[in-house]
Amino acid sequence: MVERKLLILFGSQTGTAQDTAERIGREAKRRHFQCRVEALDSYEVANLINELLVVFVCATTGQGDPPDNMKTFWRFLFRKNLPPGSLCQLDYAVLGLGDSSYPKFNFVAKKLHKRVLQLGGNPLLPVALGDDQHDLGPDAVIDPWLLALWDKILALYPLPPGLEIISPDVRLPPKYTLHYLDEDSPHPNGGPLQPTVPRAVASELHPFTARMVSNHRVTAESHFQDVRLIEFDVTGSGITFSAGDVVMIRPQNCPEDVEQFCQLLRLDPDRCFVLKPTEPGTSLPALLPQPCTIRYLVTHYLDISCVPRRSFFELLSYFSTNELEREKLQEFSSAQGQEELYSYCNRPRRTTLEALWDFPHTTCVVPPDYLLDLIPRIRPRAFSIASSLLAHPDRIQILMAVVRYKTRLSKPRRGLCSTWLASLNPEQGDVRVPLWVKKGGMKFPADPDTPVIMIGPGTGVAPFRAAIQERVAQGHRGNCLFFGCCQKSKDFYCQAEWEELVTKGFLTLFTAFSRDQEEKVYVQHRIRENQRLVWELLSSGNAHIYLAG
Repeated sequence: MVERKLLILFGSQTGTAQDTAERIGREAKRRHFQCRVEALDSYEVANLINELLVVFVCATTGQGDPPDNMKTFWRFLFRKNLPPGSLCQLDYAVLGLGDSSYPKFNFVAKKLHKRVLQLGGNPLLPVALGDDQHDLGPDAVIDPWLLALWDKILALYPLPPGLEIISPDVRLPPKYTLHYLDEDSPHPNGGPLQPTVPRAVASELHPFTARMVSNHRVTAESHFQDVRLIEFDVTGSGITFSAGDVVMIRPQNCPEDVEQFCQLLRLDPDRCFVLKPTEPGTSLPALLPQPCTIRYLVTHYLDISCVPRRSFFELLSYFSTNELEREKLQEFSSAQGQEELYSYCNRPRRTTLEALWDFPHTTCVVPPDYLLDLIPRIRPRAFSIASSLLAHPDRIQILMAVVRYKTRLSKPRRGLCSTWLASLNPEQGDVRVPLWVKKGGMKFPADPDTPVIMIGPGTGVAPFRAAIQERVAQGHRGNCLFFGCCQKSKDFYCQAEWEELVTKGFLTLFTAFSRDQEEKVYVQHRIRENQRLVWELLSSGNAHIYLAG
């Protein structure tokens, strides 16, 4: 009997591809496959030549770029020296997740499909192109494609004699089990475990806990938007960066939400536990200390403020003993119920915590073992670095709008990371924030004579502040900035700094204050008014143009 092994590899930026990969993993278990679900970059890519059956699930980000957790795999796969027949024993399928409003729609999935074919792989199906723009989202493509995929796979690897497909009514075991420690066992400390001086370069697995130095509101109190200029001290971290780079920050849930979540699920926040994988070979979540308290898990790991996905309602329906709640949960997890789910969850941006409130009879019986299957982990947030090391050694500054908006729900929606950062006050004691730095998409010219035209309305000006500080420190004079905001008196960020540089001859500045006069004026109007200068810089100065929103 051929071994029935399936490998599912995903490249995910926002978590959708991972969620889909885990769904395929669950369907594989129901068909009695030995199945592994892994991020492409944590898989040892050289082993691909030994695999017989692989499903790739990958998102496309930005302008046709692979997600961060498959970049190493991507570089390896496109090496020129890979022999053409090296994957000849591989049966594979590629499922892409993209957005057809972008020109390079599902570029990564299409290119991956083609490359594996070039290397001798045998495609089980044409590449699936999930589309965010579809009324029912990517599931409109995924659902029928998966049915076809299982037909193909079961034809190659039939069920062993005497085994049936496990019915969708049967709940699968959790990925991990939670083992509570005795009440009197020593408590792990509540804080993050890594030391302040990291062993290696700061990264997602080993962030640097930077001290917050200052947290200033840079909009007028009367302005509708709260924007902060926040400074972190990264002395001793070994962190280096240039203009255009990005700082990654992992936020945490607020104590009130954590308390509420624990009450709803009848969890004791101070209980200590260790995690054990249900299946051998499953690695433990890298970012959770062992042992760990429930409070730490809910504060630092479980994303209880994200908008829940279809898989959340599907798993929740298994725990429900209340008929009304169970029917609603089953509807939300069915293909037919996706429009209804969209208007319940996505349109009003309802959070996971709020959804749990709406199903109280189910929520209070959720087994703690399933918490990590039910709720995804908190993802780090990316901010353009708004300062240069040449102007501010050992410091990172960010310009951050605090996300707050209304939907039809009575409570305003709040951004998890910006709300948390805005609430921290370094004047009231030592405030630490876990962070690391990533290369950004913008590179500024090395040649001091190349002029730079920067268009940065609102907080889009952040990376240009870093670039201008860096270029001024290097003595580069050809800096031209188009900045736009609502009102000169309310949200003209870094006004004094720009005006000083204009006086010293380092900066040419054009401003558009959209609400300061009858007719609206935006940066594009200022560009048109100054078309001669812009064309001059482009045609004879070979200027580079940068735009950030």
